[in-house]
Amino acid sequence: MKLYSYFRSSAAYRVRIALNLKGLDPEYIPVHLVKNGGEQHSPEYRQINPTELIPAWIEKNIQDEFTLTQSLSILEYLEEKYPDVALLPQDFQQRALIRAVSQSIACDIHPLNNLRVLQYLSNTLAISDEQKTTWYRHSIETGFKALEIQLKNSNGQFCFGETASFADCCLIPQVYNALRFKIDLALYPKIQAIYQHCNTLSAFQNAAPEVQADAA
Repeated sequence: MKLYSYFRSSAAYRVRIALNLKGLDPEYIPVHLVKNGGEQHSPEYRQINPTELIPAWIEKNIQDEFTLTQSLSILEYLEEKYPDVALLPQDFQQRALIRAVSQSIACDIHPLNNLRVLQYLSNTLAISDEQKTTWYRHSIETGFKALEIQLKNSNGQFCFGETASFADCCLIPQVYNALRFKIDLALYPKIQAIYQHCNTLSAFQNAAPEVQADAA
């Protein structure tokens, strides 16, 4: 098993958390998104993931290799293949709610402020750093305002229920990056409480960007 990852990628961070929760230990292959113009744009990596995005998951089968991209698809795959530590509950309505929050983060919030978009804003549209920060903060604050309502029934430890789920795997990386841009979490007490609790757990601590080998 191999995970192509970048230490600061929110999408790869999600998968690292899930792998840790499930007790899986793949080989991590670093792909630096900034050095050398971005290693994700290399012909070698493009063969693995034509979208030139992180992460990518590879497993060896008997006769060939299985390659999967998109972090939420990887989470679903891991959940089906390694169900012993479940990241989705049995109740189908709760499963749907967890997936909805996960997609709110991964599809509505994150794409507006990922590295590819921020680089386009700076390099192609030539907006200032101040304008770029305003763009980032607006997308985060709009998304977090909605998430805070979606998480109103959370116990303040996890997004749903008494254990970590897909939603926590998605939320914690997004909050981590929001803090880099000095978003005030006091405005979002549920999100803040979940973030603080999850980061007391080793599965989340060991997935954090600063402890990854390629962070050096």
